[in-house]
Amino acid sequence: MIPAQFTQRKIIHVDMDAFYASIEERDHPAFKQHPLIIAQDPRKTGGRGVVATANYAARQLGVHSAMNANEALKLAPQAIFQPPNFPLYRQISDQIHEIFHEYTDKIEPVAFDEAYLDVTENKHHLHSAVQVAHEIQVEIFEKTHLTCSTGISYSKFLAKEASDFRKPVGVSVILPEDAHDFLMALPIERFRGVGKKTVPKMHELGNSYLEPTCIIGQSWPSFMSLVNLAMFCISGSEELTSGRLPYQRERKSIGKERTYGPPLTTLGEVENQLQRLAEMVAATVQEKQRHGKTLVLKLRTSAFKTLTKRYTQADFIANDAQTYYDLALDLYQSVAGENEQVRLLGITITGLAAQTFENVRLPLFDSDRLN
Repeated sequence: MIPAQFTQRKIIHVDMDAFYASIEERDHPAFKQHPLIIAQDPRKTGGRGVVATANYAARQLGVHSAMNANEALKLAPQAIFQPPNFPLYRQISDQIHEIFHEYTDKIEPVAFDEAYLDVTENKHHLHSAVQVAHEIQVEIFEKTHLTCSTGISYSKFLAKEASDFRKPVGVSVILPEDAHDFLMALPIERFRGVGKKTVPKMHELGNSYLEPTCIIGQSWPSFMSLVNLAMFCISGSEELTSGRLPYQRERKSIGKERTYGPPLTTLGEVENQLQRLAEMVAATVQEKQRHGKTLVLKLRTSAFKTLTKRYTQADFIANDAQTYYDLALDLYQSVAGENEQVRLLGITITGLAAQTFENVRLPLFDSDRLN
């Protein structure tokens, strides 16, 4: 039984529809007629680049965010590649969040393109959360010419699942009395906390959904932990964490790492992977509007020896994938042994600060150091 004080809450999850791609289509109407991929064109970068997002035409071809741009090109050879414009996306995101504040100040930002809103008590004194969601959709479209999908329920977990149900331009509701049946029909990989390793194990045990069939022995405690997590997610006891947008929050580091099996055995393979990692880290750092003074390389060998090496400079490192790659490669060559077999590589930027005019300095002096 879910306590009444939770089921009476009205949570809306607002999720912009293909946000970056939609902005580019709005500003370049000709893009609407083609698959559109927000990334550097790999034909101009030697195959480098990472997909930030794609429009629905490109998604239907299998393109998705975080995909290597060269792989996306193979799936959608006729697609338009548009470099991301994160300052513009941030500006429009701020405009959308101003609209949210017209209805409630109980807002939990998630990213540029999504947020949770508690409208149980709202500034327009509307009893119906569906009406609030509809008015927000209309106002966003009138002011930005962009569309969004909304999910409505009494918990954050269910509201987010509802917003995914009818995209784009959808409005979906999950009522308290429907929560249990909805949960039982939800694929197990949709639950938070279920990682890539857990999903195949649950499928092997005959469980694609949250049912106890065939779950015995050592797997039972893990399964019950998953059940308890799921019940917490739908209990409605999750609190909204009001605050600033993710790019405004203090972050100590931004990094990416990958594990390889079989291990990398040639310098060429290492160079290719360092380039991909550098692209991904640079895209994230730029999206979060941060920059840092230290780059850290992480390396794990086939003998499971883990090494780290860092590069620090007095001024902020240029947020550029090629710069990250060059530094990471220098660090790798300074620590890797001859004929090294590599099981893991990682690149991390630390010493982060908000990227503002006040802390951008001109490179007048070279005060770099390796340590």
